[in-house]
Amino acid sequence: MITVTDSAKKQAVRLMEDDGKDGFFIRVGVEGGGCSGLMYQLTFDNEEKEGDKSFEDNGVKVVVDKKSYLYLIGTTLDFSGGLNGKGFVFSNPNADRTCGCGESFSV
Repeated sequence: MITVTDSAKKQAVRLMEDDGKDGFFIRVGVEGGGCSGLMYQLTFDNEEKEGDKSFEDNGVKVVVDKKSYLYLIGTTLDFSGGLNGKGFVFSNPNADRTCGCGESFSV
């Protein structure tokens, strides 16, 4: 399961409304790259694919592809608007190491 904080929910809903993406959900994933080996992906989507894992937390639907799910089990999605910049932040208990910007990790 992926947990969604109130601030992440608020920002995601605002972005989807601003872009006219009614009925869309958050799709998160992992791909190779970044300074630590794996990078997080976050997009808005309206189509589930075969093998996707689907969750609802805090009133927000989150969909993860099967491969990425293994890396993201127990992750919390947050949104930070602090001094280090604005953006979605992944708090991943499976990550052994993360880069300074928090956009990539290794297991």
